[in-house]
Amino acid sequence: MAFRRHGRTAFLDLRDDSGKIQLYLKPETLDAASVFCYENLDIGDIIGVRGDTFRTRTGELTIAVQFLTILAKSLRPLPEKWHGLKDVETRFRYRELDLIMNREVKDVFRKRSRLLQLTREFLTSRGFLEVETPMMHPIPGGAEARPFITHHNALNLDLYLRIAPELYLKRLLVGGFEKVFEINRSFRNEGISPLHNPEFTMLEVYEAFSDCSGMMELTEELISSCVKELSGGVEISYQNSVVNLARPWKRVKWVETFAQLGLNWQDEPAVRQMARTVSPGEDDSGKSLFDCLDAIFKKLVQPGLIDPTFVIEYPRQVSPLAKSLPGNLEMTERFELFLAGLEVANAYSELNDPVEQKERFEEEVKTQRPDRPKEVDYDYITALEYGLPPAGGLGIGIDRLVMLLTDSSSIREVILFPLLRPKS
Repeated sequence: MAFRRHGRTAFLDLRDDSGKIQLYLKPETLDAASVFCYENLDIGDIIGVRGDTFRTRTGELTIAVQFLTILAKSLRPLPEKWHGLKDVETRFRYRELDLIMNREVKDVFRKRSRLLQLTREFLTSRGFLEVETPMMHPIPGGAEARPFITHHNALNLDLYLRIAPELYLKRLLVGGFEKVFEINRSFRNEGISPLHNPEFTMLEVYEAFSDCSGMMELTEELISSCVKELSGGVEISYQNSVVNLARPWKRVKWVETFAQLGLNWQDEPAVRQMARTVSPGEDDSGKSLFDCLDAIFKKLVQPGLIDPTFVIEYPRQVSPLAKSLPGNLEMTERFELFLAGLEVANAYSELNDPVEQKERFEEEVKTQRPDRPKEVDYDYITALEYGLPPAGGLGIGIDRLVMLLTDSSSIREVILFPLLRPKS
């Protein structure tokens, strides 16, 4: 990483994944092959050395090199000076250079790996079984999103990269597994932003004989324990905000968040007027009432949810897989978790009535929206007809959780190779 000549001798900085050590080279003490390598060294070369260690007058541990060989030649020079955020596109496009030049970037991905390890340990210690479900689906389902389409040549069959593994995981509950989870890659053919990458990582957890409340407790315990292990306490700093994760976490009803704005969520003219105010210039003619409410929530409510907050009891129309509240069929047993203004988790009591689920799927298909299924998943309905036990389901966005734990402002900072536009 550095080469400093002093007459006939030289000092080099050698770095690997464990750290850095100084080398001291004196050509007259080397054999001919080592001298040849020494005379042809460049910054970035991968080398092997053998020699005795000593400490310099300043106390720096150093190897007095007796043998030197080049293991891999660097044909391109490493950047002389890395400009950090000024070169974000280059950093993400050539992540290998980013990792070489910025040690703190490696630390982000070490922390990400540790988070996944802790998550697995937490769930398996509580009796959950890690499983794998298909990444190619005949019908996209389990979330509202536009899918990627692929084609299987041998079967002459169009398939979809999964937008969520939910329906397959719940079929495992039908089959008799009671606690399952999957740390999965999912794909959504949507825009790219600081919070969205078309390919992302989610944790999905399903527990038979649990419900939305049980998933709340599980979420608090899981995230709190991971944060404590990785950060040493119950507070983290994210983008100049301090987030206090001390339990219990706040709970607020979805309808109350709009009431606090002085808005009746069922007053469509007032909702549309406020949506135009928060999103000036946007055409709302093709948007539903719930699209407008979502825009208002994201602009006026979500940024203020700094400490962990469960927003609970969402409408049935935006929760097609969630069980309705007892005594109120229009609202569901569902929550979304927000931390530092970011949506981190989504969970609910699973709808296990096949007749009602079929009706809701048919309602979604009728909307003909590109982010909704184009056909009913009758295989899933058939599975429900065999009996899905009462259950709670939970999804946590791993990438966003890593963003919070590493104080990263963009999801691209915590994905090793995020999708980028072509250089041309």
